Amino acid sequence: MRRAPTIGGVLLLAATAALAHDLFIKLDRYFLEPGASLSVPVLNGTFLVSENSLEGDRIADLSLVSPAGRERLPMSAWSARGDTSWVSLSVGEAGTYVVGLSVRPRELELTGEEFNAYLEEDGIANILALRRQKNEMTKGARERYSKHVKAVFQAGERRSTGFATALGYPAEIVPLDNPYDLKAGGTLRLRCLVDGKPVAGLTVISGGDGPGGVAISPRSATTGPDGTTAVTLDRAGRWYVKFVHMVPVTEQGLDYESKWATLTFGLR
Repeated sequence: MRRAPTIGGVLLLAATAALAHDLFIKLDRYFLEPGASLSVPVLNGTFLVSENSLEGDRIADLSLVSPAGRERLPMSAWSARGDTSWVSLSVGEAGTYVVGLSVRPRELELTGEEFNAYLEEDGIANILALRRQKNEMTKGARERYSKHVKAVFQAGERRSTGFATALGYPAEIVPLDNPYDLKAGGTLRLRCLVDGKPVAGLTVISGGDGPGGVAISPRSATTGPDGTTAVTLDRAGRWYVKFVHMVPVTEQGLDYESKWATLTFGLR
């Protein structure tokens, strides 16, 4: 595991005007009672504010992993109200749960200045370096992007192994440790997958909000040859981990394709 170099906007405040929205499943509480029913917000914007909701026709998969295994949720569990989307869940027996969401691709066109700022903010250093190398820093870009997000939460005290379930999404963060076995000051190991394969050299950004909503400043790390990295959880709160994997493409009318992944969880 090794620290990534600081990359421009990566360590700036997460509320910097984002040119491409993050997507997070962010529970109000990550510690629940067995048998609870809840409505979970899906934030399309930043970890603090949702700027747009998602319509159901964009959903490729909506799943819940319980101690009994994976269940694909019906679209009746999904709703969009105002600027926020919601997933209705029913929790069963005690254990560690995962809720996952995979969103179909869309395309976005940005000016050169906008695209460069986005690459800096999300730590996509390889594409930024490639644009510099090819003298394309002023060139606009058209990108196809898709987003694949998960949240891990705990019901009752008994731990279960569903946290490590890979859902087969185009981009995915899989914990190698159960976050609910950890306390503030612990380290969470993670594996980053793209199309089911570990990816080396990815910039992975983590942060969140602590007690009282105080921001946990973003920090970055880089995945090793086996696609793994580790995040030091230095305080209690609601945490996120995220990455964006981007490659150039040669399709007509398209310059790049990106696949986004986020993971959220709570820490006592």
